[in-house]
Amino acid sequence: MDERSRFAGAFTFIELLVVMAVIAILITIAYPTYTGMLERGKATKDMSNLRQIGLATQGFINDNDGVLFSYTASWMSQLNPKYVASWAIFQSPFDKRPSSEAGDATTPISYGVNVRIYPNNTPISSTRITTPTGFILFAPAQNNAATVNFQGLATSAAPGVALLGNNNSVTSSPGGMATGGTHNNRTRINALFADLHCENMAWTAFTSTTPSVAGQPDRWTPYSPYP
Repeated sequence: MDERSRFAGAFTFIELLVVMAVIAILITIAYPTYTGMLERGKATKDMSNLRQIGLATQGFINDNDGVLFSYTASWMSQLNPKYVASWAIFQSPFDKRPSSEAGDATTPISYGVNVRIYPNNTPISSTRITTPTGFILFAPAQNNAATVNFQGLATSAAPGVALLGNNNSVTSSPGGMATGGTHNNRTRINALFADLHCENMAWTAFTSTTPSVAGQPDRWTPYSPYP
């Protein structure tokens, strides 16, 4: 076999560069699709966590004559272990802090309860929320970092990680005013409402400052005053 026949089926250097360029282009096209799928998966898991928290909250309310969480203890400690299977549901997949291997109260807490359920530091009855379909009860609680960043632990002082309805922002303790949602380039966020339905909603709607009209509250604060 001569030299020409031995190398007749081999790639030339130019052909190799072309193949590498095609692979690079395909990766460039596929990567946004992959990251988009990954983010949608996280958003689905985040909403699943909120739904489980909602079911646990319903069980707590049923056992406590309709009264929402006591102010003297963090809301998550009042749900676990009787109403939730694991502390893991309290950590959002968007929360990049290390998970607790023990699955206990050291697990990072990603969600906050609307501080408006504690007027005058006293928990209200769920029946006093006049428009539960418009009152956000739980949502991911963040600080004011440019990227999605969570603060607060299960051992936070009551009422734990809180949503500050008075300034239409999501915060945690410690923390500051959040600059956006958790996904879709921080334009969207999941929320659990007082009627226990979940929504994937726009950040602008979540932080709406539109005044209540004809008894309908904005997305963020309950109808005030309570009846």
